Amino acid sequence: QVQLVESGGGSVQAGGSLRLSCAAFGYTFSYYCMGWFRQAPGKEREGVAKISSDGSTSYANSVKGRFTISKDNAKNTLYLQMNSLKPEDTAMYYCAADLVRGRCRSGADFGYWGQGTQVTVSS
Repeated sequence: QVQLVESGGGSVQAGGSLRLSCAAFGYTFSYYCMGWFRQAPGKEREGVAKISSDGSTSYANSVKGRFTISKDNAKNTLYLQMNSLKPEDTAMYYCAADLVRGRCRSGADFGYWGQGTQVTVSS
């Protein structure tokens, strides 16, 4: 059974940092694309970053240069290092998996989701 469990969210002042983690269970973690998404109240969900099975990464323009996605295949864990946080980064953050090998495209392809972890950035 596929399960994704996020942790690491919290409240921080603008300019601060947080590192989110996502522990994955029930599948071969290294084979598949993983992503981080976020949703703020009253807004649509947006993709933040993704990492393919071979480690290629991509980011939303709004977080480029501030956020870094990474993974540890030995620990079956996905990370999102968030630096220089801004109030507009406040949202529920979700990790997600696309369990089709060789694919790493859009949010619609991610079929498995965690429960989310809240990030709140105050000014």
